[in-house]
Amino acid sequence: MKLASNTPDWVLAALEERRQQDLMRRTITLDSPQIPHTKIYSQDYTAFCSNDYLGLANHPKLIKAMNNTAEAYGVGGGSSHLVCGHLAPHQALEEALADWLGYERVMLFSTGYMANLGVISALADKNRPVVQDKLNHASLIDGALLAQAPLRRYLHGDVESAQKLIARSAPGGLLITDGVFSMDGDIAPLSELSQLANQHDWMFVVDDAHGLGCLGENGRGCLALEGLDATSLPILVGTFGKAFGTAGAFVATSHDYADYLTQFARPYVYTTAMSPAIAGATLASLQLIQSAEGQERRDRLARHIAYFRQRVQSLPVELMPSNTAIQPIVIGDSKAAIQISEQLKTLGIWCTAIRPPTVPIGSARLRITLSAAHSDEDLVLLCDSLEKVLTAKLLNAKRLNPKRLNPKRLNPKRLNPK
Repeated sequence: MKLASNTPDWVLAALEERRQQDLMRRTITLDSPQIPHTKIYSQDYTAFCSNDYLGLANHPKLIKAMNNTAEAYGVGGGSSHLVCGHLAPHQALEEALADWLGYERVMLFSTGYMANLGVISALADKNRPVVQDKLNHASLIDGALLAQAPLRRYLHGDVESAQKLIARSAPGGLLITDGVFSMDGDIAPLSELSQLANQHDWMFVVDDAHGLGCLGENGRGCLALEGLDATSLPILVGTFGKAFGTAGAFVATSHDYADYLTQFARPYVYTTAMSPAIAGATLASLQLIQSAEGQERRDRLARHIAYFRQRVQSLPVELMPSNTAIQPIVIGDSKAAIQISEQLKTLGIWCTAIRPPTVPIGSARLRITLSAAHSDEDLVLLCDSLEKVLTAKLLNAKRLNPKRLNPKRLNPKRLNPK
C-alpha cells in the first residue's frame, strides 16, 4: 500500500525537472562483487566504470590482511583518533605512507571527501582566500565554501589564469588542484603551479586521488611524475578507494601542519576513525603497490591505455587527451549519452553515462575507466562494441556531433605528461 505523500511541492518539482532533462541519478545494485566481470540485475557484464585501477579490491592478500586485522583489532574504530580510536594498524599505515611519499607525517581520514573538507576548512577562512582549478572535485570546492573563504576558480589547467587570480586576492591563501582530473583524465601542471604558489607564499594543496598507485616511480603518483617533494608540495591528499582498492583517505604533510590539522580540522576531530580492518588491508595494498607485482599491474594498465587510445582514435568521435586510466568520450547531449550507454549494455559493456551537474552542461560523456584487472580480450570487446555503437549512432541517427566538444578545453601539452 502506498502512503499519502507529504513531500513538499518544491522537492517533487526538482525531481521532475531532473527527469525531464535526462539527469536523474539512480543507484545500481551489483549481484556479484567481481570487477571487471560482474552481474547486474542477473545479467553478465564487463564493467568499464570502476576506479579500481590496479584491480586490487578483490586481491587475496588484501582480503587475508583485512580478516587477520579484524580478528586482532575488531571491525570498528570505536571512537575518533583523538579519543581511543587510533589503533596500531592506523599508526603502522600512517608511518608506511609517510616513508613511501617522503613526508614527515600522514593523517588518516574516513573518506577523501572528509579529508578535503578537513584540510581546506581548517586552513582557509574569510581572510585566507582559495584559488582553485575550475574542474576540481566537488569536495575541494565544498571545503572552501565550508571555510567561508573568498573562492575564485581559474581556467582549467591554466597557470596564467591562476596567477592573475592570486594577484587580485589577499595574501597567504591556498592554491588547490586535483592531480588527475576525475572526469577528464588529464594531469594538472603541478610543477608550474607549485612554483607559482612559492612565488606568492601561498599554501599549495593537491588531491591526487586518481594518480596515486598508478603513476610515477614506485606508484607515487603525480608527486613523482612531476618531480615534486614535500617542500614543493607541502599538503598532499590521497584516497584509498581508487588504486588501493580499499576505502578511506589520508593527508601527507609536515609535523607543523599535521599538529594544526589535529586541532582545527573538524572532520578529523569529530569523526570515528576508519576501520582498523580497512587500515590493515590498505597496508597490504601499499606493499603490493610498491612490489614487482604492483609495477607489473601499472605496466599492464599502461598497455591497456595505449591500445584503447589507438583503437578509439579511428572512430568518428573526439577522445579527450588523457594518458591515465580515465578515458572520457564526450558525447554532448545527456539523452544521447544515456542511449549510447544503454546500447553498450546490450553488448555486455557496463559504462555509466556521466551528465551535468557532475560535468559542464553540453559535455555529457562516457567516462570509461580502465583497470589492470581487465584482460586483453576485455579491451578488444570494449573497443569492438564502441566501434559498433558509435559508428551506427553517427551514420543512422545523426545525433552525435564531435564539434560540440570545446577545443579550448583540450590541452595537447598534457597529453604526454613528463
